[in-house]
Amino acid sequence: MNEPNFWDDIDKANKKNQELTILKKESTSYNNLNKELLSSKDILELIELEPSVELQEELESSLEILTTNIEELELATLLNGEYAESDCYLEIHPGAGGTESCDWANMLLRMYERFCDKMNYKYELIEQQAGEEAGIKSATIHIKGAYAYGYLKCESGVHRLVRISPFDSNKRRHTSFASVSVVPEIDQNINIEIKEEDIRIDVYCASGHGGQGVNTTPSAVRITHFPSKIVVTCQNERSQLQNKEQAMKVLKGKLYALEAERKDRELKALKGISTGIDFGSQIRSYVLEPYTLVKDTRSGYETAEASKVLDGDIKPFIESILKSK
Repeated sequence: MNEPNFWDDIDKANKKNQELTILKKESTSYNNLNKELLSSKDILELIELEPSVELQEELESSLEILTTNIEELELATLLNGEYAESDCYLEIHPGAGGTESCDWANMLLRMYERFCDKMNYKYELIEQQAGEEAGIKSATIHIKGAYAYGYLKCESGVHRLVRISPFDSNKRRHTSFASVSVVPEIDQNINIEIKEEDIRIDVYCASGHGGQGVNTTPSAVRITHFPSKIVVTCQNERSQLQNKEQAMKVLKGKLYALEAERKDRELKALKGISTGIDFGSQIRSYVLEPYTLVKDTRSGYETAEASKVLDGDIKPFIESILKSK
């Protein structure tokens, strides 16, 4: 980083800086663990010589810090796998249910934005399509930070909401679904083959939230990949070229995730494990009526503090999933 030309390539420099942040965090956790181990050992020796309530309390405090450091190191070992340290793209789509599901998709978007704030992740909305009456029909956010993909890949799947509908004059309980998909940001230098004849690139005028702020020039980009039937869009940049580059990164990430998914299915089939990873595979339920409960179907972790979860407090769910694998 002290090289004079380090910041010439901003993207490369940012990735190196992120790598440094991760290494510093890991080394700090390891050093703190060693420090507390030595401290606990010293306190134990003192207790053996002269037991006291004060020393006992000091030992308990030291053991609490030790437990925290051990958990941090354990989590670091669980955040493994290809691209775990990478930035990522998180995409949200409502399921069947019209306005209800569109509103639920918007609630999920807010939840992930609040999660990013808590984790000090930077995020940018690169595509959003407003619902006809409320909420969103789709949204994609680019998330940057240490282990962004390692954490958020656990969120891929279908999320179910049960609540009294604010759109129902009879105040009936409704169930809504929305799907979340998370793919890593793939380095452009990594070779994921995309043939020119396999894609179609469309450009159009981007629009802001709710159809406002329509651009007069066609800067938004939509890429259709025929073999996989994947469609990606990007409209946050004013430049068509920048939107195209961003869309190609998303497409690369989706193709990587598709291949990883296929390999995972084959491995589970060899092990005799039944798996369902289609749109109907529900991973988490958020119940707001007649009681409050958020429960993950994979790890079994649950909490009655639904409002905190919807405000971005999803790290305990993610950690429970990582530990259950």
